Amino acid sequence: MSLALLAVACLMLVTFGYSVTCWLSPFGDCRRCHGMGHGFKTDRKGRTKRGKDCRRCDATGKRIRVGRWIYNRAARTYRAGTR
Repeated sequence: MSLALLAVACLMLVTFGYSVTCWLSPFGDCRRCHGMGHGFKTDRKGRTKRGKDCRRCDATGKRIRVGRWIYNRAARTYRAGTR
């Protein structure tokens, strides 16, 4: 019984922590360009060159977190239903 209670408590702690993270910092680094806004390429000599702008984040280097996206969608649906 105590093992199940511990598992539920850990799940609640992780969920609460992610909710606070989405509330305080709704944007995270882009997964494709790692927050740089562009990729890196190397030439034949091995020197790095700036690549093209990232299309996934529109060269901002930021993306909206999944939890914040879900919250925004739910809030938008709620506002549209109460008009």
